[in-house]
Amino acid sequence: MTAEKKNFNFLIAGVPYKLKTSHDDATVQELVDFVNNKMNQAMAVTKNGSFQNAAVLTAMNIAEELILLKRKAQRELDKIEEKAMQLSNELENSKGNKVLNN
Repeated sequence: MTAEKKNFNFLIAGVPYKLKTSHDDATVQELVDFVNNKMNQAMAVTKNGSFQNAAVLTAMNIAEELILLKRKAQRELDKIEEKAMQLSNELENSKGNKVLNN
């Protein structure tokens, strides 16, 4: 069963937008706040004050965060998989040793 979608009206850098989503109000507000903060940071460093340039810079900053988080998560998963394989091998070896010792 899919959640019912609601319409949201919000501003990003003073520009009005509409969004239809199944996310709750708090999640939408968190997303809007996050993007607004990133846009404000980008607008502050955009030399000509172009909304389009700031939007692209914001997208690049968010993409960078996402990619770095995905890489970190993959490294952590790889470590967990490696540890699970070590534990599995140790368990198999200990079973084999018990059979041999009996």
